[in-house]
Amino acid sequence: MGDQRKNASRNSHPKSWNPLRRYLPTLIILATISAAAGFQVAHLKSPSWRWDRVAPVQAASISGSPVKTSEARKTEYEGLNRLSPQQQAEHLLDRALHHHEESLDLIPQCVDGWRGRLQETDRLFDLVLSALKSDDLSVRTAAVEIDLAANNLSKSPQSVTRLLQQIQNDPANRPLALWRLGALGNRGVERQIVLANLLTYVRDRNEKTRYWAVEGLAMLGTDDAIDPLLDRFAHDVSPRVRERAASSLAMSGMLTKDQRLAAVPDLLNFLDDDSLDSETRGWVYAALRVITGASLGNDANAWRNWWAHHDSAQKRPSHAAGILLA
Repeated sequence: MGDQRKNASRNSHPKSWNPLRRYLPTLIILATISAAAGFQVAHLKSPSWRWDRVAPVQAASISGSPVKTSEARKTEYEGLNRLSPQQQAEHLLDRALHHHEESLDLIPQCVDGWRGRLQETDRLFDLVLSALKSDDLSVRTAAVEIDLAANNLSKSPQSVTRLLQQIQNDPANRPLALWRLGALGNRGVERQIVLANLLTYVRDRNEKTRYWAVEGLAMLGTDDAIDPLLDRFAHDVSPRVRERAASSLAMSGMLTKDQRLAAVPDLLNFLDDDSLDSETRGWVYAALRVITGASLGNDANAWRNWWAHHDSAQKRPSHAAGILLA
């Protein structure tokens, strides 16, 4: 089954990016093709991916669970305690995908107990992949937490060191190492070190390395990641890297809605850059549509007028606020 999925992934991967190069009429595809697409391909191609490498695990207790307010919830949590870590992770992530609040609360409480005790089964892989495509940032966060646990990466400086060594010494596994480096930074681990290294690799001579460093910046999801993503969007020599930076700014990765909106003025400035080819300019309009939800076509003036109104409305104090200040 693993080989079939690998072959399917290899055959379908080029198609997953080509629609972005035909950006008319809407390019909403930019929103739906998230980091998950690249994550899937790299994960399946990675030599470190072994379906049967982890020994069977025993049940793990869930500690720190919130007080239940009903017999039904009490029964649910008692049932979880009878499951293995694998079953717990899969059950809770599946529930999180359906916006089950208790599951989203439980995953960070349980994840340390799962670390090193999970098997990267087809089911867990598919659940993580689906969660990375979610438009709910808390669901994506749950997927990141479980992926790190499944790869026995603690949220510690030692894990950052381990990934940096892998990036330097193991080119075959570099893509997901860059992705997970950004994920660790997103979880608050050595953020400045993570950023500094991603900024180095995002200018690497190798296109694939730059592509995955862009993925890492998207996963890092800090304010400091926005300018480098904008730079690669506008200036990378590879259309594939520029495309990935566009998607990272518009939808994929761990940037918040407010952070994506903060990139809009720079995207509008790109429309005045005569050095951009028509393809990249089309991605600018696509990114604007996805970030803002507005449908203004490829009319630069319409977008500037819309943003001027939107930005001034955002900055304008409300009537209630004015009363309080008075």
